[in-house]
Order: sequence, then structure tokens, then C-alpha cells
Amino acid sequence: MGANDISFFVRYTSTNPMTFASVLRHELAERALKFALSDNLPYALSYGVMPVVCFAPDENQSVHGNFTRASYKAIISNPIWRQRLTKVHTQARRSLPPAANGRWRELDSCMSSDALLMNIFCHPGVARAGKPFAMLGVDSDSTPLFGHKARVPLINGRFDRTEVDMHLGNLLVEAKLTESDFQRAGKRVLMVYRDFLDVFDHEQLPQTDSHYLGYQLLRNVLAAHAMQCSFCVLLDARRPDLIEAWYAVMKCVKPVELRAAFSVLTWQELAEALPSRLRAFLDSKYGIGAH
Repeated sequence: MGANDISFFVRYTSTNPMTFASVLRHELAERALKFALSDNLPYALSYGVMPVVCFAPDENQSVHGNFTRASYKAIISNPIWRQRLTKVHTQARRSLPPAANGRWRELDSCMSSDALLMNIFCHPGVARAGKPFAMLGVDSDSTPLFGHKARVPLINGRFDRTEVDMHLGNLLVEAKLTESDFQRAGKRVLMVYRDFLDVFDHEQLPQTDSHYLGYQLLRNVLAAHAMQCSFCVLLDARRPDLIEAWYAVMKCVKPVELRAAFSVLTWQELAEALPSRLRAFLDSKYGIGAH
């Protein structure tokens, strides 16, 4: 099956128009398949026109093809981090064959930006190296929290529990990889946030007649404002569309001090500061560092 799987990806790219997101999805799927075959790792391909590679932990739960050994061992040893692994893959029943170990999880997918984020920031050598944390402006002894529920104030006095990909020290991080965009939301939805009009020049925000674009970014900016945190968007250098979308939102933030606390960093830039073995893993499996 392996050889046929690889040849499929070649046929797919020769017959289909590609966006930035789909080009990256194709590359990551092809790399993941070769990675699984070369290391004899358990995996499955999703159904559909363009398959996604999903990895499964081995029988002893000691190795997982979507993670480096050092990162996976650290995750399994930390109850809070381990909980993140249980997030159910919502499309598994429709798009994947039955999992040998019970259920597919979202972080099993080779497209998971959360898995990539945890591969890096759960790796024990990253905090020791110091430089990756320094690049983000946080102390090396800060402990990352994944899927953090930030409280964003609403006009009615209540809060929206917005999920932030990572909370690290005084920094909130939104991580992206192959996602198509930052989502959109109806304009009435944004107007219920207490600080929306104070924080944004809403007339200049990317929008249609009925929706604001970049909804995830807008909520995270409001969360950073409420928590008095910095905010960084971490994404792939092969996604100039997402970089442009973030700058389009960032330039509409009215408070100068708040806007100065925002940044963008690519996985490729971050990889330069990572331990060599982790960097080699990212290069082989994700193509990060090869561009």
C-alpha cells in the first residue's frame, strides 16, 4: 500500500489547482507518509480526494509518529499536557478507518498545528536552550499551557471563554499550519464584546457586508487586551496569505501600546533556535527549515 499511497500524491498535484493551504497540505501529507514508511510507524490514510496521514501510538503507548520521542515522553509524563492528547478527531467517523486503539484524536493528524506546537514547546531541550523563549520575549522557566481558556469580557458583564492555542508566561500564541484562514463571524457577534470598538478601528477591519474576517485573531487580540498580555501569531513561512491576513488585522488595532505587543513568527525562524535533533525532525516531517 505504501508505494501506491506515494504515487497518489504525485497524480493529485498534476491534476488539481493548488492554493497556498492546499500546496502545504499536499507536502505535509507526502512527507508524513514517507516518514511513517521509513520508520515503520502505525498510520492510516483518510478517505477523500486528498488523503491526510494520521498516526497512532504504538501498543505500549511509548512512541507516537506525530511526535518526537522526547516530546511525547514529556507530554505523557505531564497530566495537564497529556489531557490535550484526548481531544477527539471530530471527522474521524466519516473520514478515517476505525482506529486500532479505540478512537482517533485531533493531534494524530499530520496537519495538526497543535501537535507541531507541542512537539516544540514540550521538548525538554527547548527550555534548556533558552533562545526559543527569548525570541518570544518570555522567561525560559515559563510553563506552556495548551488550549488555555481565556476570559474575554462581554457587554453584558459575562465572559466569552476563548480558547488560546498556547499561554506561555505573559504571552498568548495562535498557531497555524494548514488551516484555510482565521475564520469569520457575523458583525453582530463581534459587537457583543465589551472592548471591540475601543480596540479596533472596525470600519477598516477586513470584512464583507455582513461578516468580519479573521475572527480568531480578533478574539485573541481582545483576550490579550483583557489579560494585559502580548500576542504572537506563529505560522508557516509558506503561508504568506495568513501573514497578510494578520497584518491586515493588526494595523486596525487603535491603542499603540497594545499594537506594539503583537508579533508574528514563522516556524522556520523558530526552528533556527531549536536543539539539533528536534530541528532535524521538523525538517524531515514538516519541511520546516528546508525553505
